[in-house]
Amino acid sequence: MPPVRIVVWVVEGTWEGCIDAAGRSIPSGAQVALLHVTPSDVTGVAEAASAGLLGRAFPGRRPSRSFQDVADEAASELLGAAAARLGRQDAELLHRRGRVEREVIRAVAENVDLLVVARDGDHSRLGPHSLGPVTRFVVDHAPCAVLLVWPDEPPGIESIPPPPPG
Repeated sequence: MPPVRIVVWVVEGTWEGCIDAAGRSIPSGAQVALLHVTPSDVTGVAEAASAGLLGRAFPGRRPSRSFQDVADEAASELLGAAAARLGRQDAELLHRRGRVEREVIRAVAENVDLLVVARDGDHSRLGPHSLGPVTRFVVDHAPCAVLLVWPDEPPGIESIPPPPPG
């Protein structure tokens, strides 16, 4: 029987809790990949803003490094920190660029048994708003099992709204 293949989606702001939950849940013989996706629109907007703003104020002057290089370096550092926190030197590090929700689905499209995802919305109460739109898309469209975790302490059940009247 082939080993279980698990992908942990690493996102700024929630990655520590996601990694901790994954570490408690991943079987010892599992193949683990850590995935980070850099949104393609972020670097494009930053490059355009820099060209427009810096080009007017400082003709011929551009940043010494491209925003894509900075984003790649940040992703590499984040994945390295996540691997260290997980304590799995054998974890595969995956960095992709593009529409985040689509790239996550593509990454788990074949031969993945489990995707570990952290809630990224409202952490003050239980309910559907605890998922942001990108995470909701991933949870709804993942072609594998999804382990949905709280990146911090979950709120109590008293945070559930009252039932509708009648």
